[in-house]
Amino acid sequence: MSTFLQLNTIFISILIEAFPFVLIGVFVAGFIQMFVSEEMIAKVVPKNRFLAVLYGTLIGALFPACECGIVPIVRRLLLKGVPLHTAIPFMLTGPIINPVVLFSTYIAFGNQWDMVLYRGGLSLVVALLIGILLSYQFKGNELLKKAAHTHTHSHQSASQTFLKKFIDMLRHAVDEFFSVGKYLIIGAFIAASMQTFLKTSTLIELGQTEATSSLVMMGLAYILSLCSEADAFVASSFRGTFSTGALVAFLVFGPMVDIKNMLMMLSVFNKRFVFSLIGSIALFVFLGSLLL
Repeated sequence: MSTFLQLNTIFISILIEAFPFVLIGVFVAGFIQMFVSEEMIAKVVPKNRFLAVLYGTLIGALFPACECGIVPIVRRLLLKGVPLHTAIPFMLTGPIINPVVLFSTYIAFGNQWDMVLYRGGLSLVVALLIGILLSYQFKGNELLKKAAHTHTHSHQSASQTFLKKFIDMLRHAVDEFFSVGKYLIIGAFIAASMQTFLKTSTLIELGQTEATSSLVMMGLAYILSLCSEADAFVASSFRGTFSTGALVAFLVFGPMVDIKNMLMMLSVFNKRFVFSLIGSIALFVFLGSLLL
């Protein structure tokens, strides 16, 4: 009985810590969905290849979108003419470097800035490298034909009243919350179960070296598929088990590649592109974690 009580305690504590940040995230995402158009972003994309990559990497700071919902946004950007090497870095950094996620990371790790800087810094470096690589490797938008030819109605209209947009914003936030919430609950339960039933010595044995510990945490991030607004609370529970580099690998790789957003990417992009992208992300995150 004490084992299940421990499981319940860990599970509830992860949820209590994480839910406020998920709520903030979905409401801000709902606001952006209704009041900020893709045209606003597309109009100011630099023509220069490297500046366009840098722009795509940094603009993610203004879009507190979870990785659960960022793929459809990226698809719309690509259809509106935003280059692939601008849209993909945005997709990679958007769920990580926005204020909501960085603040939740700060709180989760005991009001310390170190992990915030490591997480944000590595995600920026990885996104920049990926963007530069894509600018030479792929020339088109790499969308599937059905995704590229799907007629999309703009979610905004000049004739819409503020009240109508506000109601739609709330509706979008609620939909996003229930969409994201189930992944958070499943991830929190798996994390609590691992901490309860999986001996710490087993995890340490799997990650005896810096390299294997980073690989273990990257695999864990992929399997748990946590929302980026909440994953720091799960990562912080492994502080006594894994190194800083391995924890950063978990915090960067998870929002960029997990089960749910990989499936979403496969529904929008060509398979060759998706697996090439995932391989590059895994390599850069792994190397970056070793340097840390």
